[in-house]
Amino acid sequence: MFDHVKFGVSNFEASKTFYLNALEPLGIRLVSEGTPDYGVELSTDDESSLCLFQSDEKPAHLHIAFVADTRQQVDAFYHQALAAGGKDNGEPGLRPHYHASYYAAFVIDPDGHNIEVVCHQPAP
Repeated sequence: MFDHVKFGVSNFEASKTFYLNALEPLGIRLVSEGTPDYGVELSTDDESSLCLFQSDEKPAHLHIAFVADTRQQVDAFYHQALAAGGKDNGEPGLRPHYHASYYAAFVIDPDGHNIEVVCHQPAP
């Protein structure tokens, strides 16, 4: 859907650690890294990426949703994100008000951004 999303973070090392750990269940990994003011690029396939960089600016909070292939990936994201310093914003579960198979979890990252992982597949 997108080529890349890049946004500033207030604590580069804390955010890098958070995203690498929280998104590992989705196969997202570090693909490149520069100085903190340039940042890191995280990806699964090198076709689309999430980029973070150190910034003193105070941007508005954002909501990013990552797609999961399985509900187990959603669960793993949630637990790893909390262990990496994220704050609960909605435990894994169905959100039928979106659609019958919308299974998602929400975590607040170190800068207050709402990070979601969603699986659209029905239960096996």
